[in-house]
Amino acid sequence: MKKYFFTSESVTEGHPDKLCDYISDTILDEALKQDKNSRVAVETFASANQITIAGQITTNAKLDIEQIVRDRIKEIGYDNSELDIDYRTCKIDINITKQSSDIAQGVDIGGAGDQGIMFGYACDETEEYMPFAISMAHKLAKRLTEVRKTGILPYLRPDGKTQVTVEYEDGKVKRIDTILISTQHNEEIDMQILKKDLTEKVIKEVIPAKYLDNETKYYINPTGRFVIGGPLGDTGLTGRKIIVDTYGGYARHGGGAFSGKDATKVDRSAAYMLRHIAKNIVANGYAKKCEIQVAYAIGMEEPMSVYVDTFGTNTISEETIIEIIKRNFDLTPNGIIKYLHLQEPIFTKTTNYGHFGKNELPWEKIIELK
Repeated sequence: MKKYFFTSESVTEGHPDKLCDYISDTILDEALKQDKNSRVAVETFASANQITIAGQITTNAKLDIEQIVRDRIKEIGYDNSELDIDYRTCKIDINITKQSSDIAQGVDIGGAGDQGIMFGYACDETEEYMPFAISMAHKLAKRLTEVRKTGILPYLRPDGKTQVTVEYEDGKVKRIDTILISTQHNEEIDMQILKKDLTEKVIKEVIPAKYLDNETKYYINPTGRFVIGGPLGDTGLTGRKIIVDTYGGYARHGGGAFSGKDATKVDRSAAYMLRHIAKNIVANGYAKKCEIQVAYAIGMEEPMSVYVDTFGTNTISEETIIEIIKRNFDLTPNGIIKYLHLQEPIFTKTTNYGHFGKNELPWEKIIELK
């Protein structure tokens, strides 16, 4: 029997990169609320008590970007410049221009907003058709935020990371080998209390007991201290957690990040569409694993190529699967936007704990394929 180990990580909403993703996606959603045709490509950079917003926005919306930034930092829970960042006092720099006319002339006629390759993936390891390791890592990270915000563990602060190592046997999940949690905390908390609380209130509340055994290893704040965090402990930048956002490294990822971009940018919208298609290939019983790649050229509507890999788990030929895809789905940028309703302000729902596997998102819907 072949045995191997695979590891995926996630981060909390207070991780400096995720803080930046959330601000960028909120700016996008606020623009779409007022003008569904908004073109947005915004990046956020976070450093010591300072936020920089830069990028391109073409919209009829009236945006108070500084207020959006302060509200998001406050919502996440950052209020101390000596430990992380303070929403009340941080400096905010804004440098926004309009979308290049050279790009717009291709997008306006329905073409892709950029060239590039995009991937979508699904498997039957979890009920949400996601790889097991990233699914567990996301659940741990989300639980860290829940216990902090609900007051169950009030001494926690927003920054945090999780990591899960899974043992596979003959391609199937056997057990969890290692759980790693690093979480920011108030200075006065005793580490033994923190470790006990995270074991009882986070790990045991999230991870099914059948995957844990006497050999499972637990590492909680292995440096022994995590008081300084957020943008004070490490800078943050939009689009730097692309593997957390997708499949935890279990499947390939194209070149582009997601957050802060409207749906004419196919590195976001096409990745969502391919996830939808891959999930439905698996859900309809055509394969146990499915990875799909497409490629686009800037300004062109139809993808330049479509590739499918089912890793030998297919019940019909991969050529037939490609025929099913072409028969059921419009892969032009406008077709994707219309099908997935991507002019609606839904993007802040995607920012944290993965862009895939959340049933409330339109690309997670299961349909019948013929």
